[in-house]
Amino acid sequence: MKKNVLIIGGGGVARVVAHKCAQHNDTLGNIAIASRSVAKCDDIVASVLEKGSMKVEGRIQAYALDALDVPATVKLINDTESEIVINVGSAFINMSVLEACIETGVAYLDTAIHEDPAKICETPPWYANYEWKRRELCKDKGVTAILGVGFDPGVVNAYAALAYNDYFDSVSDIDIIDINAGSHGKYFATNFDPEINFREFTGRVYSWQDSAWQENKMFEISRTDDLPVVGKQTAYMTGHDEVHSISQNLDVPNVRFWMGFGEHYINVFTVLKSLGLLSEQPVKTAEGLEVVPLKVVKAVLPDPSSLAPEYTGKTCIGDVVKGIKDGKEKEVFIYNVADHKDAYNEVGSQGISYTAGVPPVAAAILVANGTWDAKEMRNVEQLDPKPFLGLLNEMGLPTRIKDEDGDRPFTFNQ
Repeated sequence: MKKNVLIIGGGGVARVVAHKCAQHNDTLGNIAIASRSVAKCDDIVASVLEKGSMKVEGRIQAYALDALDVPATVKLINDTESEIVINVGSAFINMSVLEACIETGVAYLDTAIHEDPAKICETPPWYANYEWKRRELCKDKGVTAILGVGFDPGVVNAYAALAYNDYFDSVSDIDIIDINAGSHGKYFATNFDPEINFREFTGRVYSWQDSAWQENKMFEISRTDDLPVVGKQTAYMTGHDEVHSISQNLDVPNVRFWMGFGEHYINVFTVLKSLGLLSEQPVKTAEGLEVVPLKVVKAVLPDPSSLAPEYTGKTCIGDVVKGIKDGKEKEVFIYNVADHKDAYNEVGSQGISYTAGVPPVAAAILVANGTWDAKEMRNVEQLDPKPFLGLLNEMGLPTRIKDEDGDRPFTFNQ
């Protein structure tokens, strides 16, 4: 049994994680939340207390931390007696936080792959460039590290494993579709860190097709699907974390990721990119100031967490899986629909933050009770998906399954 959680990050996803940890603090114990801005963490703590999210009496406390400072992170882990670290900070800090967890022997969970600020769309599979280099060390030291356990990556990896294990004799295609049919009312904004958001779309689009990596350009290939609740939606093939692990961990020749974009987003993105304003490389102004265009764009756009109060509409995220069962072709759609307003009413965050923040807490509970305490590094598709999805049903992210037998809720009874 593991207890006491350190949350690293101070944005909208961290807010969700803190609330959900508080709602399950009878299992998870004391809660510490840390980021460079202790004021943001203080605000999250105040929100948790104001909404009465603590299930039982316990401690929740905010701390200032530069998570790139490994010794400082080690000290905070020890000082707070944390046995589980949930990293929902910038993807640039993953490896530093992971190193601190390995040094202290505590469990590590994150929601996205590590990124080098100076590099975009590195050679696939992306995990092999960073996290997977620590697999043997984690195994040698018995450290549980669960990578990419947000929604996508994360829950969609569990959907892939569920379909692969239980619904097919062989799988030919996994197409992950992410649709946000909500509206935030701003002229232009991103639903999560603008810097990370744009970096996903400015480089090459990698997909796994015919058991090999294929490169395309952003917005080059699209598909339109008539989806539950959100209706007919167009999505574009995009490079994304889960493609890089599922393609290596499951025997599936085709793995692709598709994200929905409106025409307005595409137009603004195209202008910004064409002007060089999405570059991660520094430039000098006429006054001799060195700036990174992408960081300037991030600075002038709305903070994603500020979108929550006015956000309306729903998301639909899931896996279309095709293959063979009992000698016949079969297709199944495993998915979740989340509501922005419901998320805000519960925890004060918008739906994108909610879908990303609830899963790592479910994973932390499974680590705490031993179900997912693997004592080594794993991606989500390498773990039993059923207890995870069963917990998410109870925690606000219910799974549904649509196939030839109809559209129905996923049920899991321990």
